[in-house]
Amino acid sequence: MKIDYLTNHPEKIKDVSRMIFHAFVLESGSEKTFDEVVEYFSYTKQRKLPITLVALENGDCVGTVSLFEHDLEGRENYTPWLASLYTPPEHRGRGIGQELVGKTVKVCSDLGFDSVFLRTEDASEYYKRRGWTFVETVSDKRNDRIDVFKIRCNKQDAL
Repeated sequence: MKIDYLTNHPEKIKDVSRMIFHAFVLESGSEKTFDEVVEYFSYTKQRKLPITLVALENGDCVGTVSLFEHDLEGRENYTPWLASLYTPPEHRGRGIGQELVGKTVKVCSDLGFDSVFLRTEDASEYYKRRGWTFVETVSDKRNDRIDVFKIRCNKQDAL
């Protein structure tokens, strides 16, 4: 398996967009269209946010993660955010997500960030066990409970 920038694999933009659209956009009730998601991922970068990474195996995209400037309304002082971490069900349990997170933390370090944040509604214990520091719990527009975590970017064992 290889983890690389999505910008180096433009043929995977629709694969990533499909994953994110079904896993996050539809789930959230957002009005974004699939075409808008494709357009967004068409403009991710390597040295400037937003950044998207892909996990590739035998030519297939087996996971993705992004770095966004902001990922939680009202918390614009926290930046950057690890977001849209996704591994298709048939590829889970193999450490792909852990490798994507580790690479993302390294990218943050390379870009000069001290910390990276993430939000989760249902995986707080997972991140606590892997050294992420709890920051706060907030509610979103749907009154869902969201836990915010951060980790130092120079920490080698992010997951």
